Amino acid sequence: MKIAILDIQGSVVEHLRALEACGVDVVRVKKPADLEGCAGLVIPGGESTTLSKLLSRFGLRDAILAHKDLGIWGTCAGAILLAKEIEDGEGVESLGLMDIKVKRNAYGRQLDSFEAEVVFAGKKVPAVFIRAPKISEVKRSCDILASSGDEVVAVREGKYLATTFHPEMTNDLTVVQYFISMCA
Repeated sequence: MKIAILDIQGSVVEHLRALEACGVDVVRVKKPADLEGCAGLVIPGGESTTLSKLLSRFGLRDAILAHKDLGIWGTCAGAILLAKEIEDGEGVESLGLMDIKVKRNAYGRQLDSFEAEVVFAGKKVPAVFIRAPKISEVKRSCDILASSGDEVVAVREGKYLATTFHPEMTNDLTVVQYFISMCA
């Protein structure tokens, strides 16, 4: 199975290592043709405004939307790009694939980053939150997979997965393996 990583900005190398540790072939996506033959796409954490602009500049937005059967996982900024609604989203054009509302940088600045343990799909996993967004609204079509306190931090809608934390920044592969199984 081939899983792609959007390789235009963000935590690409960390996702690459995690996916390779799970035994999948990994493709770095810099242009639309790179998506061919891939079962899934990871949109890594990074800066959502920059990612949004680069998606348009490189023709990747339309290419991603054209691949209807592609499983897509957005971490942090990637989760913002998957949302249909973005609070404080000036300058960000999302893909609008998930029926969620997200608030950017909801936990504060870089120095407000933190680690926590969350229960993801029934299993305790470490979670790293870096300038993380909050999923402020979840529609009925989405399944909540993880929360941290009262905050929803992971949701799934069909072939789409959004996490506001960075599973790729830990040695735990639970979330990565979950996404791979979604793409199978």
